[in-house]
Amino acid sequence: MRPYLEFLSALAENNHKDWMDANKKWYLETRETLLEDVALMLKQITELEPALAAFKPKDCIFRQNRDIRFSANKDPYKTNFGIYFAPGGKKSPGPGYYVQIQPGNSFIAGGIWMPEADTLKKIRKEIDYSGAELVQIENEPQFKQLFAKIDGEKLKTSPRDYDSDHPYIEYLKLKSITVSHPISDKAVDSGVFIQFALDGFRRMKPFNDFLARAIEEVEDGSGIL
Repeated sequence: MRPYLEFLSALAENNHKDWMDANKKWYLETRETLLEDVALMLKQITELEPALAAFKPKDCIFRQNRDIRFSANKDPYKTNFGIYFAPGGKKSPGPGYYVQIQPGNSFIAGGIWMPEADTLKKIRKEIDYSGAELVQIENEPQFKQLFAKIDGEKLKTSPRDYDSDHPYIEYLKLKSITVSHPISDKAVDSGVFIQFALDGFRRMKPFNDFLARAIEEVEDGSGIL
């Protein structure tokens, strides 16, 4: 049995520094298990993304401390564990593979969440040119079975420079372009979530490849991106 949900449930009920200090041993033991599981995942996902071979498990785990400087919520700690595999690192603008562990709200996800304006512009340009490929990716049976559809927060109207009757307008409206699938608490507790996530990552690989290609700054002979 994995210790994650029990620890995170207790943290959610006692989200303050005094409790964390008093339970530091419990936190460190839980984090050590997390590092071991991430190491297992990293070993296999490197087959999909060779660039990840340079990363250590700790490079793929988000900090537990929250940035509360500009937040109305002053709770000092996140009540989930976030794991992110991205060839460019956790702060990369490119696509990645995400696992969230949280009681009642665990899931896997992929793609790019809330990209910067320049990155989003490149993605929309690629969709404009190659949207049929994205449709094909979304309709691939194994992909569709797990993720249903490519989704994310959307604009209410068409983005600038694109007509409302564009054949790929629903993709072009996306401000985040992601896929996701929930993970049950039972799968987290048993550790089955590891293989489930890896299977999901393999299915989302063509989707992430599409996004990675979209934002690559490859110049042609004329110097135009």
